[in-house]
Order: sequence, then C-alpha cells, then structure tokens
Amino acid sequence: MRDEPHRVIRGPPTVTPYEQIFQNNRRWAEEQLRTDPEFFTRLAIEQRPDFLYIGCSDSRVPANQIMGLAPGDVFVHRNVANLVNNVDLNVMSSINYGVRHLDVKHIIVCGHYGCGGVRAAMQPKDLGILNPWLRNIRDVYRLHKAELDAIKDEAQRYDRLVELNVTEQYINVIKTAAVQQSFLARGFPTVHAMVFDLRTGLLKDLKLDFRETLRNIQEVYDLTGTVWR
Repeated sequence: MRDEPHRVIRGPPTVTPYEQIFQNNRRWAEEQLRTDPEFFTRLAIEQRPDFLYIGCSDSRVPANQIMGLAPGDVFVHRNVANLVNNVDLNVMSSINYGVRHLDVKHIIVCGHYGCGGVRAAMQPKDLGILNPWLRNIRDVYRLHKAELDAIKDEAQRYDRLVELNVTEQYINVIKTAAVQQSFLARGFPTVHAMVFDLRTGLLKDLKLDFRETLRNIQEVYDLTGTVWR
C-alpha cells in the first residue's frame, strides 16, 4: 500500500489591521444599503447637522456612537483634552464654519473621565512639546485651585478637574464672535457642557445655564455691541 502524498493544509490568508478596515467598511456600507437604499444618496448631497461636537481625541470616545447619532448629524472637532483655545485656528475655524455656514443649533463641549491630557496636566513634570497645550488645563487648575485642593481623594480631584476643564472650554466657545452674533441675530446656537464616563458608557450633563453664562461674560467679552438681556 503506497503512502498518500503529504498534503499541506493552509489557513486563511493573513489580513492586516489596515486591510481589515476595508472589509469592515464594505460590510458597513452593505448594511446601510440593506436598511436604507437611499442612505448614501442623501449623504452625498450636503451636510446639515444640528450639532457641533468639540471633544477629546481619545480613541475610546467616538462622538456619533456615544450620542446615538448617524453620519451627517454631527460636525466634529477633536483635540487633546477638548480644548477651545482662541489662538488655535483649527478649533476656531470649526466653530466659525459650524455656526456661520452649517447653521448648527447646538454646540456640545464634551470631556471624559480618565482623560490622559487632564491627568498629564496634573503632573509636576516637563512634557516637552505638550507643555504649551497642557498649560491651558493647568490654568483651569489655577482658577479653581481652592476647590480642587480641598478634594483629598486624588481620583475625585481628577474627575472634578475634567468637569472644570469642560466648563472653561464651554465658556471659551461662548466668548467667540460667531456664537454671540448668531445667537443675537437668530436665537441659536445654544452651547452645552457634558462629560462621558468610560466606566458606565453614560453622558453626564453638567447643566450649565447658557443664557446666564452669556449674560455674565458679555460684560467683558461682548463682541456684538449689544449686550443680550
């Protein structure tokens, strides 16, 4: 009896993580068309989102998914620690375009607990090129030092700095001419502040009063010539 020839059993070809993206994309596109054959036809016409989302670049916080919104519903700007710095042309351009050209009705500033940028700003160390960026968060700490230093538990102090950083960036959005002028002329956008909790998957509304905040900051930051009452 002759031996059978040796057969080599080959496994499936290796797919790299980069190639996997395209497989995922095809499945996603096919699923969209199964549920809504006109989905991409509408998507290709124009974007008219109600929301401008300013959030952190952290890969664990996908803007559309955590809010349960579809592509086209949210105009998104992200950077390290969700900062709104008035000399950052990127975020200023996003706000200007979102308000003046897309007519967004709501601007959301969203931070998240466990933010690496906020934690880095709490450390007394030289972080090189990150220093000028993170100084914005250190400034938030300086403004609220008494409150933060009174929190003895480090984890709670960290969470509170995340919330205060969101609050200060929310205020920075309201300082912009685009937001002030649009709200005076058209009654929108409204600005909101929230924090995403990675531990629960839930969003926390910081419940800041936009109209009251606008009224207060216009004493110094009015860019309309007409203080809103």
